[in-house]
This record gives sequence, C-alpha cells and structure tokens, in this order.
Amino acid sequence: MGGQACILYGGAEFSRDTDIVILPEDDNLEKLQQALSELEAELIAVPQLQRSYLERGHAVHFRCHGPGTEGIRLDVMSRMRGVAGFDKLWERRTTIALVQGMQIELLGLPDLIAAKKTQRDKDWPQIRRLVESDYAASAENPPEDRVRLWLKEARSPALLCDLYRRFPDLCNEVAAQRPLLKLVPNENEDSIQTALDEEEKKERETDRQYWNPLRKELEDFRHAVG
Repeated sequence: MGGQACILYGGAEFSRDTDIVILPEDDNLEKLQQALSELEAELIAVPQLQRSYLERGHAVHFRCHGPGTEGIRLDVMSRMRGVAGFDKLWERRTTIALVQGMQIELLGLPDLIAAKKTQRDKDWPQIRRLVESDYAASAENPPEDRVRLWLKEARSPALLCDLYRRFPDLCNEVAAQRPLLKLVPNENEDSIQTALDEEEKKERETDRQYWNPLRKELEDFRHAVG
C-alpha cells in the first residue's frame, strides 16, 4: 500500500520500506505475528501490535533483522483516511505476478492514490507519477472508468489539458466532482496550477486534522511507557 506498490505501478523508483494493510481480525494478527517472528522484526515505536490500535487508525512500525531483510522497515495499518474499508480494498485489489509463481496483492490504483493524499511532501509527486505512468500505459484506447480516474486525480496542467482535448464531455461531467476542471477548457496552465496547489493544500490540512487526535494518543502512549 506504500512505496513498494508505487514502484510496481511505475510511480516510484526506490523504497526501503514496506507498508501493508491488513484485515485486523485476531486469527489474521496471529499469522502476521508468526511472519514477524520469521523476519526477526522488532517493534520500533508505539503503539503495540493490537487490534484496537489498528482499528483506531494507528500504524504499527517494525524493523526487520532476519537474513535478507536487514534494516527494512515494515509499517502495518488497517484503516486510512479517505480510503475504503479492507473488504472493499481487497475486492478492488490489483494482483501482480512475480517470479517463481509468487503473487503480490496491491491496493487498486484509485485506492493507492487516495491513501497518498497526506501531509507528507514525498506523497504528492508520487500521485502525479502514478497517474502519468498509468496514462502513458493506457492512453491509446482507455476505458471510460480509467479516463474518469485521470480526470479526478491528474496533477499536471499539461495532462489535464490533453485529457480535455481528447475527452471534453467526460471532463465537463467530472467537473461536478472536481471544480478545478472548469478551468481546463481555457488551457491557462498557470491558473490550473494555482488551483492544483490549493487543492493539495486543502488535502494536507484535512490529513493534518485527521492525525491530530491520533498523534495525541501516541504522545500519551510514549509517556505511559517512558
């Protein structure tokens, strides 16, 4: 659900961390704990790996020390701001086949983009690259739902103008959900960029407000164990 997923979608080049989203049921957490033991993973921050913390929206952080995984950080979550619950995420997942028959289940691209709308600087360039990479791969004959995704999530004035030229009716329709698309027919890239910046600013603030009470809880956890 994080940087590794972005790499597989073509939206990032490197990540030392692995982020996963799990269904926080007791038997599932037991299986995860077994896997963590095999990875020789140590908890590196509060809170502990508990169902109640995951359901509140906290991330649980580990550092791996097992052979071949030394130094890799593993972050575990089950709930994210602005993202559907696990059942929906699983239903909409993307399956990637790797060597030797191994499969990796990724967040579906729309869900990954939603999960990246945070207050962190590094996430917004990744959103832009994810959309542009998907457009480059599917631009020739895209299904309508893919065009809608690009119109909703593209973060480049040039790409938005290109989408309008190719799909003006869909652009006008999606503008009801994303008002900045109303600026695109004029093709004034400075105005579009200003609107994109404002859109990002609002998302960052929404994410900041979401995390404020959770950060307060983390501070309380730290004082309790300190």
